[in-house]
Amino acid sequence: MKKCILTLLCSLFVLSIFAQDDQVEDVLVRSNEIKINALYTVVGAFDITYERLLNEESGVGLNVFFPYDEDIKDDINYYVSPYYRLYFGNKYASGFFVEGFGMLHSTNYRESLIYFNEFDPTFNIEEVEKTETNFALGIGTGGKWYTKSGFVGELSFGFGRNLLKSDYNSEFVGKLAITVGYRF
Repeated sequence: MKKCILTLLCSLFVLSIFAQDDQVEDVLVRSNEIKINALYTVVGAFDITYERLLNEESGVGLNVFFPYDEDIKDDINYYVSPYYRLYFGNKYASGFFVEGFGMLHSTNYRESLIYFNEFDPTFNIEEVEKTETNFALGIGTGGKWYTKSGFVGELSFGFGRNLLKSDYNSEFVGKLAITVGYRF
């Protein structure tokens, strides 16, 4: 009887040690990511993303874009895009994903104004540069991979529709990313 009780106590002790190891592993899960869009960096814009992983299959993030090349600055000033992602991979927050996003963006455009004086048969054309801000909602998809050391690679694309009436902007917006980053 004493041997049975001693064996039972030793078994419970060993099981409690293994349970504590599982809890320690859960605490050590990396749940923050910083990423930069390598594609846009080559084109002439700075696009950085922060993502907080909520659990093994979802995360929320914020993507900020602003150009540094003058050719791109003529078209877009910036965009800020929060998103929510749902992951379908076997590893923690990786593999195939779908996302829903919002996008606040500002664009520049030129408008030609024609002035006509009824007493003078000539008319004047004046080009005015204007800025327009709009908000879009959209969906996206992609894939994410990471290494054990924490490096992250990602391919993604998405499209959305502007919600505000616009004189210049198209009805649709797009996002395209080839990102590299680090999970910490």
